[in-house]
Amino acid sequence: MARSSWSSKKKLSPPDPTYRGRFAPSPTGPLHFGSLVAAVGSYLDAKHHHGTWLVRMEDLDTPRCVASAADDILRTLDSFGMRSDEPVMYQSQRTPTYQAALQKLQNNGMVYPCCCTRKEIADSALHGIEGPVYPGTCRTGIPDGREERAWRVRTFDDAVEFNDALQGCHSQNLEKEIGDFVVKRADGLFAYQLAVVLDDAEQGITHIVRGADLLNSTPRQIHLQRLLGLITPAYMHLPVAVNEAGEKLSKQTLAAPVDVSQPASALIRVLDFLQQQPPAELACSDVRRVLDWAIQNWDATKLHGVKSIHA
Repeated sequence: MARSSWSSKKKLSPPDPTYRGRFAPSPTGPLHFGSLVAAVGSYLDAKHHHGTWLVRMEDLDTPRCVASAADDILRTLDSFGMRSDEPVMYQSQRTPTYQAALQKLQNNGMVYPCCCTRKEIADSALHGIEGPVYPGTCRTGIPDGREERAWRVRTFDDAVEFNDALQGCHSQNLEKEIGDFVVKRADGLFAYQLAVVLDDAEQGITHIVRGADLLNSTPRQIHLQRLLGLITPAYMHLPVAVNEAGEKLSKQTLAAPVDVSQPASALIRVLDFLQQQPPAELACSDVRRVLDWAIQNWDATKLHGVKSIHA
């Protein structure tokens, strides 16, 4: 069952105390401009609708996480006046929940062990929207003499569709475009797709506002929600900040950390990026006044259909 979508009229959205949104960064380094855009967008949408805004640390991939990054991210958010309305959730503390969900999927016959390496998949698979499509090698059992490496969830030859608040109707045939995907990795860690679904359900998230780079992940998450009997939230995928080469700003593309010395100026830059057109007089205001204006005047419809913007 899908949650209701957003109102399309500026300033006329009624208070919705049931609205629960979130920002879920991975603590692999400090926040950069692109991640600040996602944080601000999710915060403004939640607060414009008089909702609850939560922060969740997606520290599941422990080899990539930096020890001090989570605290640094929280301090950065605090400098912009954005604080989680409830205690911060950490994925690294939720392994038993993920294991229980995997067991449920096993009991229902919806997952199976896989022995394939990335090279073997790349050598034998068709190319899909995010790399090789898994060819189903282990669907009927692991070949003799091989050992299980990962666990994959079964997909179906039909369309998973959802209506994104900004990007419109999105449809994906998981079996043909993605293939059976991993829910527990070869290194023993649970995959993002499974963890994020369970975390959103645990926190009662009703509206997910995040970058358009995750648009293609959403059908996989909806598939898992359906298999696990979970509610599907409403989705809004914001434009991704890209550099001059058209690459998403990230640690890999050497995006600079957010400068917290002048948070009001940095916040105005984010609002300009999000097409919110803050008035010139806000340039001399403190961050709280800028944030209050942004909450009152938030209009996501200005970003309709936009998937990326040069930062």
